[in-house]
Amino acid sequence: MVVLLTALAVLNSASIAGGRFLTPATGVAVLCGAALLVRRLPWYVPAGIATVATGLWGWPLLVLLLVALFDLAAQRRVRWAAGFAAAALGTGLIVPSEASLRTPQPFGSTLVVLLALVSGLWVGNRRRLLKALGDQVEHLRVERELREEAARTAERSRIAAEMHDVLAHRLSLIALHTGVLTARSEPLPAPVVERLALLRTASTDALADLRDVLGALRDPGAESAAAAPGPVLRDVDELVEQARAAGQQAEVEVDGRPEEAPAAHRLAVHRLVQEALTNARKHAGGAPVRIRLGYGPPATTVEVTNAPGGPAAHAVASGFGLVGLRERVTALGGHLHAGPNGAGSWRLAARIPHPDPLERNDPLERNGSPT
Repeated sequence: MVVLLTALAVLNSASIAGGRFLTPATGVAVLCGAALLVRRLPWYVPAGIATVATGLWGWPLLVLLLVALFDLAAQRRVRWAAGFAAAALGTGLIVPSEASLRTPQPFGSTLVVLLALVSGLWVGNRRRLLKALGDQVEHLRVERELREEAARTAERSRIAAEMHDVLAHRLSLIALHTGVLTARSEPLPAPVVERLALLRTASTDALADLRDVLGALRDPGAESAAAAPGPVLRDVDELVEQARAAGQQAEVEVDGRPEEAPAAHRLAVHRLVQEALTNARKHAGGAPVRIRLGYGPPATTVEVTNAPGGPAAHAVASGFGLVGLRERVTALGGHLHAGPNGAGSWRLAARIPHPDPLERNDPLERNGSPT
């Protein structure tokens, strides 16, 4: 645009000079255009050159002055822009010229200059508004990513704590029973006694290692393991009864027995049902909830649907509960879907494949001979 306006200024100056292009006015027009294009110059240089040129040589160079004033106004240098405009208009009134700013209309140049200043102010404000909105969107994006990562980290810590409780319970049983066997009054063969002692020592050491791992994974502000609620492998029926006591309409259909699924799957089922019931209370108060659970191979499945309902009063939703659930289900090799299910209803469904039978066996048994 600056190149085109410079060419227009040169043509106008040449027409005023009787068709001669080699005149001071045309040279100054080229100089003004070059100053506007070179962005490394101080901001006042292009505007100053355009002001002097327009004041001395009149309206042919006014278009370049308008560009300079527009740029200054957009950069919030309104006082400087008004000063340059007043200097150019005042010089044009004082210095006699064939192309005076008073022709063809006495106040036409003044109106055009005011229009350039107002347009520059509007464009500058719009640019700053868009930049502020862009910065705000970027800030919200980063904040959401940090919150999602915090939700994933919290879910991993919760998984570690739950698995610690489950494994600690089973290892404690192993240590207890081996201790009972070694304390029997009947004598046992020496190899058996040695193996029992080794088994009890290994289970005790494993318990200590689990406590260390849990201590490293638990958040500093989280409650201690001694204060953690238990047991971990709670029944889904307890959640449903609590929901019904709170006024929710919940129905459960179970296919298979929970014992057919690994402990990690049962923990995931508990968390999925808990989060689904909580979300239904928050966003679909009074709507019936239907829960379908499948524990049998080849996969553990959870499906919770609720009809449309009204949001609960004073409900505060973080929006990151599903992030933690997706992290848990993905860690178990499954996938989670949560979203609208038509007619205003909501559906949460998860499928977690059972591990291969060989993978679930003890490594010693898999090798074919105990050590």
